[in-house]
Amino acid sequence: MTGPGPAGAARIRVSWRAAFFALAGLAILAGVGWALLGSRLLVVRSITVTGTRLVTPAQVLAAADVPLGTPLLRVDTAQVARRVEAIRQVASATVSKDWPDHLVIAIRERVPVVAVRLAGGGYDLVDATGVIVRWTKSAPAGLPLFLTSLPGGALRGDPALAQASAVLAELPSWLAKSVAELAVTGTAGGSGGSGGSGAQDQVTLYLRDATTVVWGGTDRAGEKARELAVLMRGTASYYDVSAPGTVVTR
Repeated sequence: MTGPGPAGAARIRVSWRAAFFALAGLAILAGVGWALLGSRLLVVRSITVTGTRLVTPAQVLAAADVPLGTPLLRVDTAQVARRVEAIRQVASATVSKDWPDHLVIAIRERVPVVAVRLAGGGYDLVDATGVIVRWTKSAPAGLPLFLTSLPGGALRGDPALAQASAVLAELPSWLAKSVAELAVTGTAGGSGGSGGSGAQDQVTLYLRDATTVVWGGTDRAGEKARELAVLMRGTASYYDVSAPGTVVTR
């Protein structure tokens, strides 16, 4: 009996070579999978939290709920971010993997823009969206009081607060730091009071020196600021700059 010919031997060598490379590939894939998911090499060994001031890193870590030793590949960063954002004082969170064994959680906290006086005492400090950032017993220095009939807990999504916050954001610094209180009128369904369309909203500023400024809406902010700066060189205590070019003073 004779052995396989040259062509048959070549085919056998090719088959063995293909099988060898296939097995080697499977071994490599198994090794990578084990390294990523099963070994202790690529697991979460440390977590860094940045951006905290109102909340503590411990609060963020508790909300993130990523135990040390979790394979880094299994960490769903979007899901972790959502859990952290459930903390009331957190506006947004970004979670990133720092291979081979580190996780970074960067948060942006909510910033209060106004204070709301409570009927039972104290003040809710709320951000521009109406979320209560914190409570304080006494009136906070440097934060204007928002005049509203609603408690702080009912201001989330309130159009009057949104209007007031937008106006505060556009005021020149010399005016913004002088605002002691502000109110909004003409907001349909909002806390401003008198009803009407959003285009009729009027934001009124009450300054620390007892001066009243009817600012109006967020339109033509630059013109209003320039006209007001000139007019306030006089002795009036009331300024209506809601319609630049036709300012009313008294």
